[in-house]
Amino acid sequence: MSYPTKRRPDRELTFSDTELRDLAVAWTVLSVAFALLLAPVHLGEASLGYFVTRVGLSFVTVGVGFLLHELAHKVVAVEFGQVAEFRADYQMLFLAIMGGLVGFLFAAPGAVYHRGRTTQRENGLIALAGPVTNLLLAVLFAPLLMFAATPGFLPGMLATIGQMGIWINLFLAAFNMIPFGPLDGKSVFEWHKGVFAIVFVPSVLLAAFVVFGLF
Repeated sequence: MSYPTKRRPDRELTFSDTELRDLAVAWTVLSVAFALLLAPVHLGEASLGYFVTRVGLSFVTVGVGFLLHELAHKVVAVEFGQVAEFRADYQMLFLAIMGGLVGFLFAAPGAVYHRGRTTQRENGLIALAGPVTNLLLAVLFAPLLMFAATPGFLPGMLATIGQMGIWINLFLAAFNMIPFGPLDGKSVFEWHKGVFAIVFVPSVLLAAFVVFGLF
């Protein structure tokens, strides 16, 4: 049975100091963890300068992908009258750093928690917002690959940003659409199996193609 949702009149998007802190910490830690994975300076396989560069690139690609994913959940939840805030999982952030050090990264930095009465459809749309945002970001990063054939430091940097942006956002979309546990895919699957298939199947195929076939 569906229940009417009590909506906030203004639907104002606000951020507490705690939420802003958690977003900043999660953004930073994830960026460093991915840089450790891609440029293992601790193993002597990358110079300090190259590692710092990778941290910066991760801020722009991994960090933005994570940040906008979580903000998409919050925006849609607030639109449906929910009280929604992101909370970092500091244990998982520690594991992300450890994973980056050993070469296997499982990134689950936290989640947007929302409260209030919602229908199954609304809950599914809140969950769907994050992965769909990552798919759109992958499309937005794609034009930067045109610089891959252009010599020079700046074109090379832009092409790398495009490459990383596509890879991480397709990975985030596919991973979060897995219909298991607290992942977004479970809520989408429970709401509408057709919508789930439309988003999940292309996300997995594109992520597999990019990871194993293109880059």
